[in-house]
Amino acid sequence: MSTFLITGSNRGIGLELCKQIIARGDEVIATCREASSELKKLSLRIEEGVDISSEDSITNLRQKLLGIELDCIIHNAGIYEFNAFDDLDKESIIRQFVVNALSPIFMTKSLKSLLKRSSKIAFITSRMGSIGDNSSGSSYGYRMSKVALSMAAKSLSRDFLKEEIYVAILHPGLVSTRMTGFTKYGISTEESANGLIKRIDSLSRNNTGTFWHANGEILPW
Repeated sequence: MSTFLITGSNRGIGLELCKQIIARGDEVIATCREASSELKKLSLRIEEGVDISSEDSITNLRQKLLGIELDCIIHNAGIYEFNAFDDLDKESIIRQFVVNALSPIFMTKSLKSLLKRSSKIAFITSRMGSIGDNSSGSSYGYRMSKVALSMAAKSLSRDFLKEEIYVAILHPGLVSTRMTGFTKYGISTEESANGLIKRIDSLSRNNTGTFWHANGEILPW
């Protein structure tokens, strides 16, 4: 039995990851700012009041988890705010950098002592953070923050290799969630989470630091 810690677990992809991972018999520590009624119905450990952008909040979480070994951390929490070139909002862009790029790396640093050899870290980034795949432009803050997250995760995959801790950089697909306005063009959270879990399960020394689509496709940087 493995122990997973999942951020942003109260809804959307994070909630579905929790459902599927506990359904197969693994343990989940679900972190969020405020637990949803759906999350509270699941048989898992919930840590509320966790703001990934707050150093004090993450330090408090680490204290609560002392003595626990984590097999996998899934950095799922993130925000999306639209920024067109003609309407750039500096504070919005900074906010997305802090939440999407800086917070997962600093949280990993804080929780590093809970990891062991063969532990895994999955960063949920986005295809919108692919420079090679950018054919539509705009969304400056989100795109830039996800590029930064992917670069940091790639560096982490090299730094942690000697400790046999492996890193996945994952695009969940275009998913029909509140973040995407429940787009009719998106896949379900069930399909996305299933693919993400498969990619995490297949993570090893040989493919650590790879940028994957949830469906198994290797994505361009």
